[in-house]
Amino acid sequence: MSLKISLQASTATVSCILTSTTIESGLLPLNASEITWLQQQKELKKDWVAIPRLPEWIIVAFSKEKDSAQERLEYRRRQGNTILGFLNSHGFKSLQLSALEVEKEDIQAFAEGLALGNYQFLKYRSDAAEKKNPMQEIFIGDSRITDDDIHRLNTEIEAVTWARDLVNEPLNFLNAETLAEVISQNAAQFGVKAEVLNKKKIEALKMGGLLAVNLGSIDPPTFTILEWKPDNSINEKPIILVGKGVVYDTGGMSLKPTSGMDTMKCDMAGSAAVSAIIAAAAKQNLPLHLVALVPATDNRVDGNAYVPGDVITISDGTTVEVLNTDAEGRLLLADALTYARKFDPELVITYATLTGAASRAIGSQGIVAMQAKAESAFTTLIQSGLTVHERIAAFPMWDEYKDQLKSEIADLKNIGGAEAGMITAGKFLEHFTTYPFIHLDIAGTAFLEKRDSYRGMGGTGSGIRLTLDFLYQRAAAK
Repeated sequence: MSLKISLQASTATVSCILTSTTIESGLLPLNASEITWLQQQKELKKDWVAIPRLPEWIIVAFSKEKDSAQERLEYRRRQGNTILGFLNSHGFKSLQLSALEVEKEDIQAFAEGLALGNYQFLKYRSDAAEKKNPMQEIFIGDSRITDDDIHRLNTEIEAVTWARDLVNEPLNFLNAETLAEVISQNAAQFGVKAEVLNKKKIEALKMGGLLAVNLGSIDPPTFTILEWKPDNSINEKPIILVGKGVVYDTGGMSLKPTSGMDTMKCDMAGSAAVSAIIAAAAKQNLPLHLVALVPATDNRVDGNAYVPGDVITISDGTTVEVLNTDAEGRLLLADALTYARKFDPELVITYATLTGAASRAIGSQGIVAMQAKAESAFTTLIQSGLTVHERIAAFPMWDEYKDQLKSEIADLKNIGGAEAGMITAGKFLEHFTTYPFIHLDIAGTAFLEKRDSYRGMGGTGSGIRLTLDFLYQRAAAK
């Protein structure tokens, strides 16, 4: 359950005032001695101060000078998460939030950071009741914040937390069939059309990449198609979101070391992202024709598993020499990208925990991204990344990288060698596209093994806030 944001009148016993860098005694609801003490704390470089007025409290959260609006808003998100710790440690259930001489966007960012930071995954904890955070609701008292603003905030927070839950689920709950069922049911409640292709249909479509990865599994693969097409959609051709749905990755016969396998339930984070995005877009009634495609399976070792040296055929007829069965995500994404051609799309974006190279290149601080024939959309997406602080690091897709994918016995190899692994993976995917294409490698951002402010620990919901901001801009560009 997400922490709820509301405009209702508050009965909260704690209030928080976001204020500017100056302290005006006539504007803050404090007496002279409290103002003096507040000024002293600010001079000590405190970001915020909690003033007891038992049984009530007043929190004053200061601004900080930042080089850009984007940096200022990220400061507010992180400040919200920090103050959340105080609220939960004191057992507060709700917060009244107001502002003094700060921008409307500061209020929204602060509430967002506080709400996302409150996320917990306690499903399998026997002590869940004791561990659950007390905080349940934020009341915003500012005339600039509208009902539409609140609905958008709550929708985005619910989308992120739903996706986090999905990523945090272990394989013994979430196999490919369960994933297809869960994402279809979630999308359908908001009016999104859902269709799940079973193994027979996947075989009929000759999706050789997805089927090859699935060979080592006792569970069948699925291919889920989610479509949101409102009557007032402004795009003649759909925007397609493709999410990698490897519900668990052992590496196959190219087996991962134990230390590299314990978090591999997160290898379906791309599927969680695209499913959450299309559901949120429908809940917001965005006037956009959207499609989400989710090829799903686990990648396991069994007697009939595919092995290095095998040659498989993707659904477009491309033959691929498999040199590493741990480079499996690109194989099932190739089938999904081929399937996307039938829609004649405006744009296709892939979301995948695709390469360790991406994580090694920039760590957990940003998303590795590439584009082909989508310069304008890519520029907008980069700007959205700055706005919501899901930053994009743009990598090239130069033709020379194709040479690393040449095979002696097939059309392509599934790996390109030790250098530029994140780029050669993108070039592999590009081979199957005939339309404007953006690739997001979220390997470094999708799952965190230690807490990072409001991004939390475990599944983060990477790519959701980024894409929703991008889609809002596309919807406004009539």
